[in-house]
Amino acid sequence: MQDSGGWEAPRRAAKVLFGRYELVGLLGFGASARVYLARDLRSGQSVALKAIPKGRVAKGGRAPNVVREISIMRHLRHPHVLRLLAVLASRSKIYIVLELARGGELLARVARGRLPEDLSRRYFRQLISAIGYCHSRGVFHRDLKPENLLLDDAGDLKVSDFGLSALPDQIRGDGLLHTVCGTPAYVAPEILSKKGYDGAKIDVWSCGVILYVLNAGYLPFNDPNLMAMYRKIYRGEYRCPEWTSPELRQLIGRILDPNPETRITVDSILHDPWFKKGLSEEERAAAAKFHAAETAEAEDGKFWMSEEPDRALDAFDLISFSSGLDLSGLFGPASDRQRFVSAEPAEVILGRAEDIGAKEGLVVRRKGEKGLGAVEVEGQIGNLVARMVVRRLAEGLVVVEVEGGGDAERGFLQGKLLPALKGPVKATANSGSAAGRPYPVL
Repeated sequence: MQDSGGWEAPRRAAKVLFGRYELVGLLGFGASARVYLARDLRSGQSVALKAIPKGRVAKGGRAPNVVREISIMRHLRHPHVLRLLAVLASRSKIYIVLELARGGELLARVARGRLPEDLSRRYFRQLISAIGYCHSRGVFHRDLKPENLLLDDAGDLKVSDFGLSALPDQIRGDGLLHTVCGTPAYVAPEILSKKGYDGAKIDVWSCGVILYVLNAGYLPFNDPNLMAMYRKIYRGEYRCPEWTSPELRQLIGRILDPNPETRITVDSILHDPWFKKGLSEEERAAAAKFHAAETAEAEDGKFWMSEEPDRALDAFDLISFSSGLDLSGLFGPASDRQRFVSAEPAEVILGRAEDIGAKEGLVVRRKGEKGLGAVEVEGQIGNLVARMVVRRLAEGLVVVEVEGGGDAERGFLQGKLLPALKGPVKATANSGSAAGRPYPVL
């Protein structure tokens, strides 16, 4: 196997990452990541391990996509959404451990020819169930296509690749999304108009293109000339193959409606005759299970990103919050921050910071809530000298982050505060220094 650009290929003697994941072989690769088949030595479970070189991600401007994909996937739990199992990091790479979908991409299955209508219906039901769940959790995929739909051992569908997904905080004041993204053949007409769009409606459109492909074996809108293809999409110009049943033809027409205002919704799809065909009432209720509980939660304003203030930090928190494993800061200049893991109680650490500030004649303000404590140290004219935040990592461990207010206040930070804090620590990681031995965050 050839290696390039910082990639580490498995050697003949099995390579083990973080003492836990044994690399078995290469499953696939793209421009910014490689995916390996690996074995979890603790559970014996086979997993997919996505290795992302930090340098390549930074150069390609994909850092926000990686952060978004991890933060979304760690909160999604649905039988037809690929599950994120763990996130790990070393100095040079990010490793995302994913549920293994042995069946590969749905695209490979369709490439062998169109699917029988009943099988198309099965995959489409699973896709709608997953997408409806995501929408109820405030997540809009925005890049649905057969390449991003995987199959597991049982032949069930798994939605993957949330790198272009949108969240509620990306919706502008007009209630719409505006970022132009997606794959040309699957993009909705309203994205082409560049006037803003509803994330749920463009996902439904893409689901319709996928349904057409499953049934026909080819794309509804296709042309060697990209602009000609876009014109067909914008006008909704396509033809169903002659073998398409009347019920399926009608459903595809309601989905591939170029007018987003009259396009069918996920809720209506669940009640469509073709969609429901052969489903018992119990099975239909299960397909719609996401709606009642999750939509009610969203209407109460409790989107998936809301979290308990006293929860322990998990894998992604530690990667994006602590040094050495920094996703948010790895792609830009390091700030004047120090982070470390301590075995001391949060109250002791916070109290020591208060004492140091008071001795220097500075104004100390204590802030905090359950599981989170903070101290802000200000000068006599209200200038921020230092800020310290303590968060619970696990039983008996906390993560401490200390940040200076600027160059003028660096003497207090480096000469007074940090020496008093960094004595009795269990483990340290300095964001401004070279990382030592990589360690897992599980």
